[in-house]
Amino acid sequence: MSSRIVADNSLPLTNATTPYFDLMEVDHLTRRPVSVEMPTLGQLLKNVGDVRKEATGDGSETPVHHALDIVDAPGIEPRSLPFVLSFSNLTYRVKVRRKISLSSMFPRRGSHHHGASAVAEGPAVGENMFRRTKTLLNDISGEARDGEIMAVLGASGSGKSTLIDALANRIAKGSLKGTVALNGETLESSLLKVISAYVMQDDLLFPMLTVEETLMFAAEFRLPRTLSKSKKNARVQALIDQLGLRNAAKTVIGDEGHRGVSGGERRRVSIGIDIIHDPILLFLDEPTSGLDSTSAFLVVKVLQRIAQSGSIVIMSIHQPSYRILGLLDRMIFLSRGQTVYSGSPSQLPVFFSEFGHPIPETDNRTEFALDLIRELEGSPGGTKSLVEFNKSWQSMTKHNQTTTEEERNGLSLKEAISASISRGKLVSGATNTNPNPSSMVPTFANPFWVEMATLSKRSFLNSRRMPGLFGIRLGAVMVTGFILATMFWQLDDSPKGVQERLGFFAFAMSTTFYTTADALPVFLQERYIFMRETAYNAYRRFSYLVSHALVSLPALAFLSLAFAATTFWAVGLDGGASGFLFYFLIIFASFWAGNSFVTFLSGVVPHVMLGYTIVVAILAYFLLFSGFFINRDRIPSYWIWFHYLSLVKYPYEAVLQNEFDDPVKCFVRGVQIFDNTPLGSLPHSLKLKLLDSMSNTLGMNITSSTCLTTGSDILQQNGVTDLTKWNCFWITVAWGFFFRFLFYFSLLLGSKNKRT
Repeated sequence: MSSRIVADNSLPLTNATTPYFDLMEVDHLTRRPVSVEMPTLGQLLKNVGDVRKEATGDGSETPVHHALDIVDAPGIEPRSLPFVLSFSNLTYRVKVRRKISLSSMFPRRGSHHHGASAVAEGPAVGENMFRRTKTLLNDISGEARDGEIMAVLGASGSGKSTLIDALANRIAKGSLKGTVALNGETLESSLLKVISAYVMQDDLLFPMLTVEETLMFAAEFRLPRTLSKSKKNARVQALIDQLGLRNAAKTVIGDEGHRGVSGGERRRVSIGIDIIHDPILLFLDEPTSGLDSTSAFLVVKVLQRIAQSGSIVIMSIHQPSYRILGLLDRMIFLSRGQTVYSGSPSQLPVFFSEFGHPIPETDNRTEFALDLIRELEGSPGGTKSLVEFNKSWQSMTKHNQTTTEEERNGLSLKEAISASISRGKLVSGATNTNPNPSSMVPTFANPFWVEMATLSKRSFLNSRRMPGLFGIRLGAVMVTGFILATMFWQLDDSPKGVQERLGFFAFAMSTTFYTTADALPVFLQERYIFMRETAYNAYRRFSYLVSHALVSLPALAFLSLAFAATTFWAVGLDGGASGFLFYFLIIFASFWAGNSFVTFLSGVVPHVMLGYTIVVAILAYFLLFSGFFINRDRIPSYWIWFHYLSLVKYPYEAVLQNEFDDPVKCFVRGVQIFDNTPLGSLPHSLKLKLLDSMSNTLGMNITSSTCLTTGSDILQQNGVTDLTKWNCFWITVAWGFFFRFLFYFSLLLGSKNKRT
């Protein structure tokens, strides 16, 4: 009695409006006569088709998928459970801090309380005075099958979300004990990312995108580029109808400042972006949290249709209504990390009746169960009696079942995955004929450049609908430039003008860095969207890094041009057209370096206010050590390293050289040498006599027109001699790339999205 799998080539895709990958369509497995022996997985995938190959040579057609039939010997029913997710003995413990009190640290010897000796108990094994071990999951076992919804219930703190995280591989391997297997085979992390999706409790969406655009971008990420635009759009439109979002398709998601879709619609959109590729495993952390009864029921109704399409749906839920209870297939009740019930909702009355607490017919079953569990938790013995009764009840139930292990597990993992691919699930499709299940589907649906282009398009679209943000940035730059232009209007070439130029350059270059602080909340707002999307391989982290940088460049270039045009001619800077071009480029480089520095900090700091504090402090240090307040030669040796790390140093020295690198231009002539000194108030005639006296003393003729200080002398006086202005420019650009590189490492290390 062996099951056979054959490919039916008679079902071509003929209608783009009803694609083969329709999420809610259930492909029933029919019986056919036995023909040949079971083919290998490579032959099977060759027959069912590879979604990355086009049906024609134009590169735009979708490959034909074939319906898969499970056949067996005559008289034997075909297997109807391709996927079974089993988990056994899941245990998860964490170390938490103890609450320390003086009485616990210094117990009074010989004192008695209620007749008991006040002897402090020593810590348990693996614990100490400051830390104790807390068990979040304690020997949890069960199974979930495709076509069914398994719900995890319990009071707050019972371990619902922890169990979902354990099944979704969001807990570090070394911390979680026990096994999680799909069709009897241990799930590898790389395979789980491709065949599963995880919907977080919070709705993390871009506020200014419409429902249709949000789902379309998800399709661009998760569906292969070999699918034509029309096929992806058909997939999105079918999903909108199946999620019940047709009336809200053109409505923006919205946020606190923009009115958008309702809470229930947001939740369904959150589910939709994670099931766009039709995953085999779907995990949801309290998808009905914060919703009214009707919205919650509609969400679970959608999940039921997803399960019926051939997916395993596992969700946590706090307290389902009577209508939602009718949609659930399996339930696990948890109490302080232990299982107090595991089975179908229909068995709840029998279970609690045998336990000695029958459920009244007028009561909601789950409410009664949760109330009883809370009551037991408050009793001296806790829920130990219920936990032990559940174990004995489960063993008795399993003893009465006659299904064999083979029938329980159904198909092998590679057979089940290939069968799902043939039905249109995992739309990203198979890429090769390797018999290893983890090699049957691609790690990423699209190449790097497609991901980068899609990310850039989404970011531009979201930003374009919030023009006020860029307007505020431009306004701040223009106001700063206007104030500087009017304060330093048409500086002359006198010694006083030189000092004023130095002050203008120091303030202008530091301002360019301070105005980039607005980049801080950008990634902080997108962090959890990024973590959700990259956790299950929607796109590469490197793609996000490059896209994030490219999207920022046009705005930075425009701001740089606005600031340079506002100040260069108004202040009377030197250099003409070439001088203005370099002035613009060094400001652009400063904006780039500052934006990269702030972006890196946004990947490290957890909160906006903390980030602003750090940014302001560090930029102040950069200005202090830039060489404006104190020359490099005067900086103490133990601080000189900070001078070379200062981001302000290099653009400041670059603009100084751009202004004073003309060896012919003179800035101090004759009697101007007495300016900015106590002798500056003397009459002009007396200054000429002093010049004559100095000429006689020095043996050289110094007249009122003799040049005493050139631009090169000013650079020498300010210690700007080590680097050329172009070297300073390229170093500033390199700083920007360096901080982007650090930002990439912060993405790698800070987005593991796993419990330890």
